[in-house]
Amino acid sequence: MSRVGKTPIEVPAAAIVSVDGKTVRVKGPRGELERVVPDCISVEREGDKLLVTRESDEPRDRALHGLFRTLIYNMVKGVTDGYEKVLEIHGVGYRAAMKDNRNLELQLGYSSTKPVSAPQGIEFEVPNPTLVVVRGCDKQAVGQVAAEIRSLRKPDPYKGKGIRYRGEYVRRKVGKAIK
Repeated sequence: MSRVGKTPIEVPAAAIVSVDGKTVRVKGPRGELERVVPDCISVEREGDKLLVTRESDEPRDRALHGLFRTLIYNMVKGVTDGYEKVLEIHGVGYRAAMKDNRNLELQLGYSSTKPVSAPQGIEFEVPNPTLVVVRGCDKQAVGQVAAEIRSLRKPDPYKGKGIRYRGEYVRRKVGKAIK
């Protein structure tokens, strides 16, 4: 039995979980998420806990057991607490600004600005011009949007300019040696 898969998921009072056959719906103060589980995995609700079980010990079933328990846990945590990624912008003249409520405009040393529009369920916040906060209830979507923003100007190993996650360490390289 998977150590991750057999751990029950605590459902907080703020979250409403419904299991209809193979569809799990989670609704909370931050949004609503839905996921379809495969046939080999079953989800049951017992009081304020969710139990994820598998039918057999096939390698594929064992792999999906822990995966879907974690995905459902992330759904519950996302609709109650939410997820966020903080991106830092380093470089002279590099900055971010909110264009309107849903769009972000980045100046990253190119001849034109790079616009980024927020997909459904994602919010941007720019507390200062060198900081971008990506928030949402879907962990995968928050990470994907943050990765797409980071890919617009990855951190440079020589000068350290670019977009990086908060707390990310960029190993600096030494430039050419002059003889």
